[in-house]
Amino acid sequence: MLELKDISFTRNNKKILDKINLKIDENQLIVITGPNGSGKSTLSKIIMGIENPDEGQILFNGENITNLKINERARKGISFAFQQPVKFKGITVYDLIKLSAEKEMKKMEACNILSKVGLCAKEYIDREVNSSLSGGELKRIEIALTAVRNSKLTIFDEPEAGIDLWSFNNLISVFEELRKKEGAILIISHQERILNIADKIILIKNGKIEQIAKNKDDIIGNKGQAICCKLKKEDA
Repeated sequence: MLELKDISFTRNNKKILDKINLKIDENQLIVITGPNGSGKSTLSKIIMGIENPDEGQILFNGENITNLKINERARKGISFAFQQPVKFKGITVYDLIKLSAEKEMKKMEACNILSKVGLCAKEYIDREVNSSLSGGELKRIEIALTAVRNSKLTIFDEPEAGIDLWSFNNLISVFEELRKKEGAILIISHQERILNIADKIILIKNGKIEQIAKNKDDIIGNKGQAICCKLKKEDA
């Protein structure tokens, strides 16, 4: 499905990514983890087309998409959930869910989707997506939008950031439902419970892939240090 060949990226004379080679197949849930500043989020943005690599190729279903724009990649089936979701003044949550699903959707169906990410549908379905919503609320709305797109590849950049414990438990269920569909999921995270449901874990350090494992304990044991962090209970 997705293949990265010798992807390198430099910013301000600093090498952020150095010769990244990676393959992601259909029906896989892949987690990319590693220390802060290791290049994880940059790699996810390069896959989506938000950033452009200095070197290398990106192949999606055998097609070279290295020079395609974000909207072109989206049309080919790649979705991206930002770490800091954007706001849309004048557009309601219901409007966004219908736009994201690209089909007519009844409010009851949209409400069920919101409930899965820990939002009370009655309170949120008709709300504007603006500054009145907290960062955690926006995050959960964006994850709901991503979940209804039926993308071939869905990328989540630290989806656990800024959400409370109860909502996090529901997120795990959302990811497990998504993995049953055709396509692949790529998650940037060091949250232990997300690592636990991964089919493959990619450890990135200093801009390079240091290890690929099927089990988080393999990485923790081999490196002699925990790469996971305990979930902190935060108000959304």
